Amino acid sequence: MTDQSVLAARAAALHTATVLCAGDVMLDRFVYGDVDRISPEGPIPVLRIRREAAMLGGAGNVVRNLVGLGAAATFLTCVGDDAPGREVAGLIAALPGVDPVLQVAPGRQTTIKTRFVAGNQQLLRADEETLAPVADLALDRLLSEAAGQMARSGALVLSDYGKGVLPPRVTRGLIEAARAAGVPVVVDPKGADCDRYRGATVVTPNRKELAEAAGLPTGSDAEIIAAARALIDRCGLDTILVTRSQEGMTLVPRDGEPRHLAAQAREVYDVSGAGDTVVATVAAALACGADLEEAARLANVAAGIVVGKVGTAAVAVEELLHTLRRQDLEEDEAKVLQLAAAQEKVAQWRARGLSVGFTNGCFDLLHPGHVSLLAQAKASCDRLVVGLNSDASVKRLKGETRPVQSEAARATVLGSLASVDMVVIFGEDTPLSLIQALRPDVLVKGADYTVETVVGADIVQGYGGRVMLAKLEDGFSTTATIARMNR
Repeated sequence: MTDQSVLAARAAALHTATVLCAGDVMLDRFVYGDVDRISPEGPIPVLRIRREAAMLGGAGNVVRNLVGLGAAATFLTCVGDDAPGREVAGLIAALPGVDPVLQVAPGRQTTIKTRFVAGNQQLLRADEETLAPVADLALDRLLSEAAGQMARSGALVLSDYGKGVLPPRVTRGLIEAARAAGVPVVVDPKGADCDRYRGATVVTPNRKELAEAAGLPTGSDAEIIAAARALIDRCGLDTILVTRSQEGMTLVPRDGEPRHLAAQAREVYDVSGAGDTVVATVAAALACGADLEEAARLANVAAGIVVGKVGTAAVAVEELLHTLRRQDLEEDEAKVLQLAAAQEKVAQWRARGLSVGFTNGCFDLLHPGHVSLLAQAKASCDRLVVGLNSDASVKRLKGETRPVQSEAARATVLGSLASVDMVVIFGEDTPLSLIQALRPDVLVKGADYTVETVVGADIVQGYGGRVMLAKLEDGFSTTATIARMNR
């Protein structure tokens, strides 16, 4: 399976996840309109309002994303005893598969963020909120509810927006309960004090938050990794996943090599809530048994989808699967390279210490014999290049009725195989010039050849490479298959 196929399988299983989410819920209001003049009262745009909308924000947007991914969620949060709080309660109740544990705090104002939007451009955000800590009684109730829910949860998300639901004692209590139950903890952090997240499985700061928490620069890849490692050591964290906006993400584990994930977005309209999408996807994936790198890669794809939407948006699992399958097709097509690009790619592989294998053929109608040959060839090297005869070359070798499939079709089919890392089409009758250009470490042909009769064997052996003769699967032949079809 390709990497995208593995991720698609993980995405398809997200509906089996159950996630416990605790954090600060908000009401996100959006006021949409048009701007076509400047106010005569001052140098400010005049927004002609067309429509308004309201949705869950903060930790509520994490839960919206969990629901969109198909996961079940228990949501522990707190609102004020006011109209916006009742509106939040109604929005949570409308989400399928969510068990709300909602504490109402008298005298507290529910957090509201109102964004004024013209086209795809935010003009202004206005916040209404209470920044004082939530009352101890309400927090104790949340901790008690969490303890009862933990054993039924596959992951815990702490969505900390600094609005009072996750003070240090609550955060520590939740993490300790999760660790005791063997439940992974995913934290979207707030503020420079990451020590309160000690014991978390993965913390997801952005570049600025990482710099503030670590007290170190984060301008380059090396600086980001150094800052993340310093924070891991200082605060007892397992892994840090640094979100880097248009530069993608960097996964830094306590043990093991860092992984940089390139940004997936094709167009960026609004980054509001992208962090919520990341933590929701990571948590749901971990709850389904994915490892951290798989979870991070899935979250990277999900974030690439959500920033292409306007407002604090959620990702649906259908969108995730569609994107992964499209990428899988694009990846297959990207395996088909011209010679110059192939040489550059092979040089990159060698710079990473990877061995390169080579085999060739017409591969007109792919059959089990071909699949076996390619699997054996891939087993002999780290990266396998397939030289594919062009249509004109096949016609000269096999006759006027061949090939049955065009070179483009044959290359696409080969590129879809996990055993094949690159396809290069050549127009000569033999791949000799291709072998000379790519200089493979291993040259593979079927056992119906001898080493002496394999084209390019002497060249490969001359620079220290080796020739491998793959075992043949009896009874399979393209020519014989075509003959049977024409009877």
